[in-house]
Amino acid sequence: MYFWYLLVMEREPQSLQEAIVYFSNPDNCIDYIAVRRWPNGVVCPGCGATKVSFNAKRRTWKCGSHHAKREFSIKVGTIYEDSPISLDKWLTATWILTNCKNGVSSYEIARDVKVTQKSAWFMLQRIRLAMQDEFFGSKLGGDGGEVEVDETFIGGKARNMHKSKRLKMKVREDNWGKTIVMGMLERGGKVRTKVVPDRKKPAIHSTIAEGIAAGTQLYTDDHTGYVDMSPDYVHSIVNHAEQYVNGRVHTNGIENFWSCLKRGLNGTYVSVEPFHLFRYLDEQMFRYNNRKNLDDAGRFDIVVRQIVGKRITFAQLTGKPN
Repeated sequence: MYFWYLLVMEREPQSLQEAIVYFSNPDNCIDYIAVRRWPNGVVCPGCGATKVSFNAKRRTWKCGSHHAKREFSIKVGTIYEDSPISLDKWLTATWILTNCKNGVSSYEIARDVKVTQKSAWFMLQRIRLAMQDEFFGSKLGGDGGEVEVDETFIGGKARNMHKSKRLKMKVREDNWGKTIVMGMLERGGKVRTKVVPDRKKPAIHSTIAEGIAAGTQLYTDDHTGYVDMSPDYVHSIVNHAEQYVNGRVHTNGIENFWSCLKRGLNGTYVSVEPFHLFRYLDEQMFRYNNRKNLDDAGRFDIVVRQIVGKRITFAQLTGKPN
């Protein structure tokens, strides 16, 4: 088993061109995922048994224990489950989305891997689910760490909206018809974002308490929502009407993240529904948090390791019945 693991890892692709050639062989697709999903040997996703047999003709495994759905493929229990689209197309789309700095549209994926635009959109949303960072309750900062906090507006201009859209978006209720996103960037660490209902103190303070540890150096602008922060934080303010940098106090790092995010949203995706915005935030956060000390193959490796145990159907995604 260990020899097989090393053999597979040795000849893995390092670029998009190599990935397309490598994953054109369905056995390579299965091997690439299997060594990451089951490094100690194949395990039945139904009962957890390790006594399984492989059917090379069908490219499936069969569990040695008798129970329902004994036969399973590599897709079972992953974001690829129940998809008729072949793994070579799935893995190519995963590589592209993982490594394109400004994202990639569903129309481009549809042309590249020869699926419909609707299927490509569904594929990309499922891949974004795998790109979610698993924070598990951990917090940024702490022990004197420095965290920049800022908020931004995402969405079209109210004057360009139809009257019905303006009513739906509740324009003039402190959001100007846009979706508000809060961002927290730890210097030398990770960035986190969250869609918030408004810019008022309760929403801002609760988001900070949820995502940033006590004892953190907090840097923000002079927005009134940051007033009267908890004494657990050392809060410093920079007034952008007067200056953008005051020694260590600035929000240029999180502003840089907003620039990267909006370049993708405005330039590639053009229009994103507020209902789905958090998925696009997950996508950009993943690339930003894994931009250092990793090449394209390294980022792709991380996403493939995160495909297990995540499943979303088209009905769940759209809120509509199939």
